[in-house]
Amino acid sequence: MRHNHRLSRITLTLALAAMIAIVSACGGKSAANSQPDTATPAKAAGGTKELVIAEPVHSTGYLPLYIAIRKGLFEDVNVKVVTLSGGSAHTNAVLTDQAFGFIGGPEHNAFAKAKGAELRAVVNIVNRGNVYLVARSGLDPGTDIAAFMKGKIVAVSQYGGTPNSIIRYLAKEWGHELDKDITLKEVDNGAIPAILQQGQGDVAVVTEPVLTQGIQEGIWGQPFYNVPQELGPYAYSTINIKQDSITDDPETVQKFVTGIQKGLEFLRDNHEESMEIARQEFPTMAEDLLETTLNRSYEDEMWEYTGQISEEAVTTGLSVVLAAGLLKDDAVGYGDIIDTQFVK
Repeated sequence: MRHNHRLSRITLTLALAAMIAIVSACGGKSAANSQPDTATPAKAAGGTKELVIAEPVHSTGYLPLYIAIRKGLFEDVNVKVVTLSGGSAHTNAVLTDQAFGFIGGPEHNAFAKAKGAELRAVVNIVNRGNVYLVARSGLDPGTDIAAFMKGKIVAVSQYGGTPNSIIRYLAKEWGHELDKDITLKEVDNGAIPAILQQGQGDVAVVTEPVLTQGIQEGIWGQPFYNVPQELGPYAYSTINIKQDSITDDPETVQKFVTGIQKGLEFLRDNHEESMEIARQEFPTMAEDLLETTLNRSYEDEMWEYTGQISEEAVTTGLSVVLAAGLLKDDAVGYGDIIDTQFVK
């Protein structure tokens, strides 16, 4: 069976739909709904239901999903992945019925709920904050991180993304005020290495594989702040679907969640074959870079292998977005955005 993870035609459709839906995504039907309704599982030629999952980036953290697809671990459903970068495009793809689910933190469900939409996280994918703080080569952070960070320029991805939220959260934890004690230089991910390399920033907030690439190129050293270890369990990336999908077709949701759990278990028990699948998913990534990235993920306990989404992990995620000012209401509870009835 041939697996096509990058659906060029669907990508264009979803990208256009996302732009149209930014304003009205949570308020009923929009013009984007004139496109095919893929959130309601469609029937493929052989009678198998097709499910589209929107991801914000193609990431090694999402390897359990890629494994489940390539190993045929989904029963009676054909799962395909489309990459939609930029803001809330992946969330809007679900809200506008262009995709069955999206990968993202469950805080996106809280954002949607504030606008009247009902989304639920049904299974875990990445259970740690996949973020690391590194200092420009030549700078020594020492042991007092709060003191070191004062007066620093931090290169980080755009506001609204989780790495940006995490540095805002940490700044408050360290007792620093943004634009006074710490300056954020918010740019696209691809520009972060150049900013430090050119001396325009002191610290970077990065994820793999950019982390290891920067180390290999001498732009920065090993992380001086390891978010996966420091913050512990963190619902960083879950798979989120409409509440309507749970109500109207729980059988399909169950088949999907069970497939993800099988992918997580395979990743846990088969390191070498998982690495081989990673090579297929990231064919242009250097072998040593990919291996280092996966080994770091295993060491930092990036995955919760049962797929369960704990209250502790969700509380951490919500605390981050509250501190960052992305979520204004702390009344949103675990049951308002999480549904783990399908995690067996």
